Order: sequence, then structure tokens, then C-alpha cells
Amino acid sequence: MPRLKDIARALDVSPSTVSNVLAGKGRTSADLARRVREEAHRLGYAPGGAGRALKTGRSGVIGLVVPDLAHPLFPRMTQAIERAATDAGYGVLVADSHGDVTAQREAIMRLAGRGADGVILIPRRGAPAPDGPDRIVILDAPTTPGNAICADHRGGGAGIARHLRAQGHRDVVLVGETAASPVQSERIAGMRQELEPGGAARVLWHDDEGDAAVIEAVRDGATAVACTSDLLALTLMGSLGEAGLAVPRDVSVTGFDDLFFAGAMRPGLTTMAADQAEIARLAVATLAALIEGTEPPAPRTVPMTLIPRATTALPIRQETTTC
Repeated sequence: MPRLKDIARALDVSPSTVSNVLAGKGRTSADLARRVREEAHRLGYAPGGAGRALKTGRSGVIGLVVPDLAHPLFPRMTQAIERAATDAGYGVLVADSHGDVTAQREAIMRLAGRGADGVILIPRRGAPAPDGPDRIVILDAPTTPGNAICADHRGGGAGIARHLRAQGHRDVVLVGETAASPVQSERIAGMRQELEPGGAARVLWHDDEGDAAVIEAVRDGATAVACTSDLLALTLMGSLGEAGLAVPRDVSVTGFDDLFFAGAMRPGLTTMAADQAEIARLAVATLAALIEGTEPPAPRTVPMTLIPRATTALPIRQETTTC
């Protein structure tokens, strides 16, 4: 089995330097820390977790609780956090709360009981602030109690709205899945803030009103449908097509999250993308500060990026007028 001194010899550094990097202790340059971890991985080095825990009182493992691993957004976020944690010298234990508040609380306590040094939580939508260990970092929306890091959902909503206004859309239907979600409410608020001066923004909650209300709004004159998620946009595009309404000829459609299918579907879905790598990096850095007892970074919102594709176009009435 490879040992610490084998890594140290390969990199021409001391075994204590290698030990500090792998234990997440001491001050080492980011480049050297990266090379140590890469060499450890190349050699197949496995640290003695029990011995390290006895020496430091820490396991070198953090927990991650997600609301639904079957949703295509959360495996991507899990991967981003796992990469960021590896770069910071931590392993990750993952738990799925299955969208249940009780299961979420139990998952947090179970991870703490198994020795996780801290927990990153992506909460079930609308769930109250969790009870549990002090070292917990919440990723959701600025309005969620205890939130530490999140995408700028309100700014992303405003960006989608600016894109639609620039194309000439003035009557837009804003569609969220549920008002219980702080993230979706933030996105809707950003859209309304940008659209309502000089335009109309009708808000529909899909869980309450369904596809039929959206189709009726489009037939009543709305030229665009702005959704709070790509999955919702995909669902509505299918229903609009069944109702004889073509995208983007009859109505433009936008989503959120830039999920894997958004660029592969035809027409490609205009959407708003979060910088998941940066969110994950900040989340792990914040949790590491709590674990080390240092000052954590201030709560942060990370800007989102518009990805314009083919589901948005000039309203057909404006095309006729322009011609």
C-alpha cells in the first residue's frame, strides 16, 4: 500500500506537508495542494480515517442532503460539490430526503451520527430551518432562514424578462410549479419586477392551475411563457403542441437551470444557467471555515447566465407589423 512518504518523495516535499494537505490543515499553496491530491489519487493512497479522527477529532468527511436525486438538477449539483470537496481535502456522504421534511431532518442527524464534520443542505422546498449540528450550510434562496450560498434567482428572473422584452414581448405568462418554493418565488419576483413597468405579467402556479390555464392565457393574447424550471417548460411545450400552438411561432417559452436536455431538444430551450461549480466551491469553503473555527465568508448570491436558444423569437404580431 502506498504511504505518505511515497507521495512526499514523488513531489519532493516533506511527509508532514502531505499529511497536512490531506487532513485539510496548515497553510499550503493551492497548486501544491492540488498536486498532492492528484499524486495521492494516482498512487491509490487511502488515508487511515480512524487514526486521523483520533488525532484531529475530525473525520475529513462532510455530508450532503439533497431533496430528490431523481430530479436531473441534483445529480449535477452533487457532482459539483463532490469535486469542490475533493479539492478541499474532504470526502462526501450523500443522503436523499425524497422531498420529505422528516426524512430531511433524519438524514442530517444520521450523517452527523456517522461522523460527518458538517453538512451541506439543499432543503426540501418550503421546509423550515432544520434542527441539527451547528456546522451546516444551506443552499436555497436568500429568503430561506440560514441560507449561505445561492444562485441569484431574482436576478436570473429579471434577466429572462429583459430578454423577452428586448424581443418585443409585452404580455407574458409567468409559470411556477408552486408558491411554496422560495427559489421559484424569487424567480417570479425578478420577472415581474422587470416586466410590469410597461407590460403585463400574469402569474400562474402550475400545481394549482395546470396546463389548461397556460394554454388559455396564450389564446387570450400572451406571446411568451416564462417558466421557473426547464422541466416545467418541457411539460408545457408538449401541452402547447397538443393544443396546436407552435413554439416559437405562436408563443415563446423560457426555462431555468439549463438541464442536460435544454440544448439537445428541438427547438433548443432558452434558459438561465447557474454557475454550479462556483456555488459548490463557496459552499464547501463556508463549511470548511465552520469546521476549522475560522470566519466563514459572508452569505453570497452567485450571478446566473442567460443561454438564448431557439424557443424565443419576435412575437408573430410584431413580425407582421414590421413587415
